[in-house]
Amino acid sequence: MTAGTDLRPPRVPPAADRTKRVEPKKHWWRRPWVGPLGLVVVAFLAYSLPPYLAFDPARSRVPSTFPAHYLFLVGHVVFGSVAMVTAALQIWPWIRRKYPVLHRCSGRAYVFAGVLPSGLLALTIGAATPFGPVTRASDVLLAVVWLGTTWAGYRAARERRFGDHRRWMVRSFALTMSIILNRLIGPIAAIFLEPQLATTFGGSEIALGQSIAALGAWVSWTVALIAAQLWLDRKPNRRASV
Repeated sequence: MTAGTDLRPPRVPPAADRTKRVEPKKHWWRRPWVGPLGLVVVAFLAYSLPPYLAFDPARSRVPSTFPAHYLFLVGHVVFGSVAMVTAALQIWPWIRRKYPVLHRCSGRAYVFAGVLPSGLLALTIGAATPFGPVTRASDVLLAVVWLGTTWAGYRAARERRFGDHRRWMVRSFALTMSIILNRLIGPIAAIFLEPQLATTFGGSEIALGQSIAALGAWVSWTVALIAAQLWLDRKPNRRASV
């Protein structure tokens, strides 16, 4: 044995030290979609809200079909705007990690001051939409699915099933933001369908308008929901980090 040689076994760190994971710090600016998402929401609300905050039925973009239709529509738009703003906060990982209290408060606002009242009003105005039976079916089904995914996410959070909570809320978020996609699809559908007014639609502007509305209604929320599910399933064994 050589003098001065230390033959003691190497120190084995405690189990807690061996299993502890040190996650790298993630800064808010490493989520490049956060800024554009916020800008899109602000721009959309700046365009959509003013006609309804004026409480002037003449400025409504949707013709009324029953006496209280405009009031129901105003409530739907205002509560839906709350849902959009709080959804943008909810989906921001930095806020969830850095300010959990704000995350919880905005989450409750999203559910109880946003989706639930807006979705319930959507059931009524959707069932009475002036844009035809195909759009009517889409609006009512969207309201049901929107309410269902949001409530499932809320229940999962209450039961501390946070993995399920995040998955359901991603679906709810996609449905909340699908109204933006709806407003983009409408003009595109009009560009392709208007030249067929005299042929396919027999000169009926009502039929043309209902077809454009129906395409925007159905395509927007179904595509958004499918995209959300594909995003969730891209790595099924990975913990959600939205």
